[in-house]
Amino acid sequence: MAPWPELGDAQPNPDKYLEGAAGQQPTAPDKSKETNKNNTEAPVTKIELLPTYSTATLIDEPTEVDDPWNIPTLQDSGIKWSERDTKGKILCVFQGIGRLILLLGFLYFFVCSLDILSSAFQLVGGKMAGQFFSNSSIMSNPLLGLVIGVLVTVLVQSSSTSTSIVVSMVSSSLLTVRAAIPIIMGANIGTSITNTIVALMQVGDRSEFRRAFAGATVHDFFNWLSVLVLLPVEVATHYLEIITQLIVDSFHFKNGEDAPDLLKVITKPFTKLIVQLDKKIISQIAMNDEKAKNKSLVKIWCKTFTNKTQMNVTVPSIANCTSPSLCWTDGIQTWTMKNVTYKENIAKCQHIFVNFHLPDLAVGTILLILSLLVLCGCLIMIVKILGSVLKGQVATVIKKTINTDFPFPFAWLTGYLAILVGAGMTFIVQSSSVFTSALTPLIGIGVITIERAYPLTLGSNIGTTTTAILAALASPGNALRSSLQIALCHFFFNISGILLWYPIPFTRLPIRMAKGLGNISAKYRWFAVFYLIIFFFLIPLTVFGLSLAGWRVLVGVGVPVVFIIILVLCLRLLQSRCPRVLPKKLQNWNFLPLWMHSLKPWDAVISKFTGCFQMRCCCCCRVCCRACCLLCGCPKCCRCSKCCEDLEEAHEGQDVPVKAPDTFDNITISREAQGEVPASDSKTECTAL
Repeated sequence: MAPWPELGDAQPNPDKYLEGAAGQQPTAPDKSKETNKNNTEAPVTKIELLPTYSTATLIDEPTEVDDPWNIPTLQDSGIKWSERDTKGKILCVFQGIGRLILLLGFLYFFVCSLDILSSAFQLVGGKMAGQFFSNSSIMSNPLLGLVIGVLVTVLVQSSSTSTSIVVSMVSSSLLTVRAAIPIIMGANIGTSITNTIVALMQVGDRSEFRRAFAGATVHDFFNWLSVLVLLPVEVATHYLEIITQLIVDSFHFKNGEDAPDLLKVITKPFTKLIVQLDKKIISQIAMNDEKAKNKSLVKIWCKTFTNKTQMNVTVPSIANCTSPSLCWTDGIQTWTMKNVTYKENIAKCQHIFVNFHLPDLAVGTILLILSLLVLCGCLIMIVKILGSVLKGQVATVIKKTINTDFPFPFAWLTGYLAILVGAGMTFIVQSSSVFTSALTPLIGIGVITIERAYPLTLGSNIGTTTTAILAALASPGNALRSSLQIALCHFFFNISGILLWYPIPFTRLPIRMAKGLGNISAKYRWFAVFYLIIFFFLIPLTVFGLSLAGWRVLVGVGVPVVFIIILVLCLRLLQSRCPRVLPKKLQNWNFLPLWMHSLKPWDAVISKFTGCFQMRCCCCCRVCCRACCLLCGCPKCCRCSKCCEDLEEAHEGQDVPVKAPDTFDNITISREAQGEVPASDSKTECTAL
């Protein structure tokens, strides 16, 4: 019996693989036999393998790998509009309206969850953040002020809160504007952690996570690079302080009304039913108010009545009386009349935690878990709805509208228009975190490119400063000047950063750095969490501790570390650009141990560490994925049913497939020979989705 029944008596044709065999006559084999019999009579014909059928070509050449940063094409698998009947068209319209309502609803709860997440962080770390500011003597160190701004903004999840604390301290003469500028720079860095956390919610799909994480961290790299350049310039020249001082002195500002609060008008009715905070307590702790340290941030009484009345009080002596006519003694004590202010509680707040009397840490932990769950769920549903809506012609129109440049010679204006759009949208929603967090899933699913998201993010940085300027104009008289100057410092800092890292395409380093980090995080997804911990917690805390130990310790540790980082960057640049300049040993990193120049050993360690949780995670993921598949109608062969098996990693270790000769040109047999499909399952293969 033949090894493959489908072949029958098929025999290979060896002439197909010999040079010149195709051009020979049918009698050529007989001539060759005669030549073999009479070796001395005729010379042996030189036979060569055709290059097309050489051994090397039997190995499949790797196909061209698609650029992972290209926008994916969202194909429309539904029925075309022209092919629908009247009933189908009406049903399609109602489905579109329903999807739009669902999208707006999930977007509303997404924004509300961000607000509650900020409140949760303030309950967990708000008092600690206030204590960071309480020691104003250490604020004279610009580097320490920078890391305090980062840590406080990360803890309270709101740059506006940390900025308002700084304004209060400057207004109370506890802090100078010069010392406040590095804190504002740190707040600019800390506020970018929110959309990076949102990007982690798309970790399930490698391609989406690559784009989403790069789109989120482009904001981080812009802020870090701007601080690395502008902080030394500000310390040396004080240009931000001088420019803003001239502007404030040139105009006579008057107090205005409250700053516009457009988005919170919509979200506040819902969020105030969950929790309400007294944010003044953080500012009071920062200004060394001992009574505020024992107060709870959870607001209990929302309506109070304050009244002043005259009361008889005792004083140490007659000199402490309000006036001689209002002073008397009874032989034992000295009495006088004073105006006493008392506060009467009238109505309690109407939120969930008003009667629980739990400590701030417990309330903050509960809200943190719930807000992250709601945030994750809303983000998943937003991505799914957008994926079902943005298909076919709709996706083509949106992508062309957002990602297409103006015609030549005005193409360079497109990015600046995107900056204005980002600033305007941030001004409308009153929060850069909300705008960039809403932008992140759109980058992930491929609606917006990284190159277009970058100017939108820069515009968001400007938009949040215009909101701060309007809020400063509405400040009371004693805080108007200082709050306006700090808001202008924030504005000109972001303008300076844009001038550094946007106008010239070569200087748009944040895009390249974000793409590099996106590639690493897509391959080793645990590295994204390490990035957050290292850049937003470990580095600021380390610098904070070294600064408290004294400038000698800071310089002694910091200078060698900075020198090593610069040396590694220069060596890496030479390796990629002109490796011939370097000695052969330094042309790559192989002279170092593998764990020092590759994440693969660390990945193996982390995989072993998390391996004990894999089975439980797999069961949980299967249940969730199957429930999701039931909702969206996926077939049984959906890859969600094998969600814990990474198909990309499973195929990495396979041997290189070998081409079968044309004799065995049977699709099923060739695939079995190459190990792609088992013989028993060749008829039951599931169609790829």
